[in-house]
Amino acid sequence: MTTTPLTLRLSQSSLTIPILAGGFAAGSFDLIAAFLTFGPGVPRAIAGGLLGREAIHGGVGTYILGLFLHYFIAFSAATIYGLASRKLEFLYDHFIVCGLFYGIAIYLVMKFIVLPLCAYHAMGPYQYRDLVQGILVHMLIIGVPISLALRRLS
Repeated sequence: MTTTPLTLRLSQSSLTIPILAGGFAAGSFDLIAAFLTFGPGVPRAIAGGLLGREAIHGGVGTYILGLFLHYFIAFSAATIYGLASRKLEFLYDHFIVCGLFYGIAIYLVMKFIVLPLCAYHAMGPYQYRDLVQGILVHMLIIGVPISLALRRLS
């Protein structure tokens, strides 16, 4: 058995389309889930991570900033996965399992690194139900779409 055909296929293909498709799908699914869970003010809350709590009362500019930040994070996550797949071929071969674990990793980074460092300084106490729900959502609607886009489009 050899991995030469896979290596050639991965190295010859561009990551632009899979990153754009995966980032857009993951960002859109996550935004829809957030709208259903927290309401339409979610982009202002996201912008509040950069601007502070007063962003909740912001206008259209704050809303657009929140959307931009949200999709920036989604496209960044897709870019990291795509670039990692160049060196770690199992990310391409076992895309479902890797996508699920990548969703967990994204959730943990957001919950325990990004949120504590943002303007909200969000830190515990954490509710078990919220942790489980957050992990499951990130596994299914962020990690898997990113890995699936890489598998199908590269």
